[in-house]
Amino acid sequence: MDITGMYKKCGISKEVFDFGEKILKGLSDRFDRIDRTAEYNQLKVIDAMRKNKVSEACFMPSSGYGYNDVGRDTLERVYATLFSTEDALVRPQITCGTHALAVALSSQLLPGDEMISISGKPYDTLEEVIGIRKSIGSLIEHGISYKQVDLKEDGSFDFEGIKEAITPKTKLCAIQRSKGYQTRPSLSVSSIGEAVRFIRSIDPGIVIMVDNCYGEFVEEYEPSDVGADMVVGSLIKNPGGGLAPCGGYIAGTKECINRAAYRLTSPGLGKEVGATLDVNRDFFMGLFLAPTVTAGAEKGAIFAANIYEKLGFEVIPKGDEERHDIIQAVTLGSEKAVCAFCEGIQAAAPVDSHLTPEPWDMPGYDCKVIMAAGAFVSGSSIELSADGPIKPPYAVYFQGGLTWPHAKLGILTSLQKLVDEKIVNIYI
Repeated sequence: MDITGMYKKCGISKEVFDFGEKILKGLSDRFDRIDRTAEYNQLKVIDAMRKNKVSEACFMPSSGYGYNDVGRDTLERVYATLFSTEDALVRPQITCGTHALAVALSSQLLPGDEMISISGKPYDTLEEVIGIRKSIGSLIEHGISYKQVDLKEDGSFDFEGIKEAITPKTKLCAIQRSKGYQTRPSLSVSSIGEAVRFIRSIDPGIVIMVDNCYGEFVEEYEPSDVGADMVVGSLIKNPGGGLAPCGGYIAGTKECINRAAYRLTSPGLGKEVGATLDVNRDFFMGLFLAPTVTAGAEKGAIFAANIYEKLGFEVIPKGDEERHDIIQAVTLGSEKAVCAFCEGIQAAAPVDSHLTPEPWDMPGYDCKVIMAAGAFVSGSSIELSADGPIKPPYAVYFQGGLTWPHAKLGILTSLQKLVDEKIVNIYI
């Protein structure tokens, strides 16, 4: 079989293919370690499903109020087991990761309370949830105050700054595991655990919430394993395995999940209502596949890091650094380069490959954003995707790939676009 011929059919020149193969030769040991982590997490998922007696009856749909939805209730027990928490809320009614975070925050905070982000600036869409950028219904509009403690220059927590920021008003500390649209390191589970222990030493009553988006199954443990009260994420990222068509999750203490459920539905109703219609099978099967899907996406991110680092671009994390999420940041330095990269990702997609992504004023952001994602599930960033704000330093954020071969094709196509546009030169 002539694999180079197939890549040529997909628009990849022999020169670009050979460049990629040279990079891959040095990554076999790294990929083996990723497969080992995926194996561990796969067993962890199966163990959680077996312990909670997942059965065919769990796949049956519910309608109306959703009373006695066996699949929904079993899935939430599976998530609680998997994340080592007392309870979990896993619902199609949670529309996205930002919504899950908004539910988690607003359920724990009351007028007069204070929240502190101890990992610096939160993801752009959370700025309006909090009220950093003025918005209807924000936390600040409801009388909740906000502080921010930036990470140190090396990406570690500023423990002195955290200690100074915490006051008797502080009710919640938020930690964002992934980098978002920032060129800073993502946070390891062990470093999050260190921060949790430090906060507990100051005030054991503070609720600690971790935005876990893009981090699930990259390591063998999750932030809830090291003491976080709540971990929050989206099902169209890692834990949905590419099959979940919507939804989000919050896993944590019984008290936190009760409050989150009352905030999501209604006081007095909580977890008792919420029809799943016909998504339970996709939620279960997606979770089952999630460890290996995440491993493929992680390999793609490492491949991208090593290719673009070799070409002289700043990448975060670096090609040889340990990873704590699936996002790869590449600082390309110009709008033209960011757009070419995203055009390459779009061209490699199985869906809408004939379209050209363009920057636009996307809701929740303070500048134009370009997004490339030819996905089976709209907006699913566990599928091959890339995006970035059109502003300095002109960094693009690559993530996803339901399979390693697709992630590889996407990265090579992004490189091909940059070569064709004469933005990079691989012939020197």
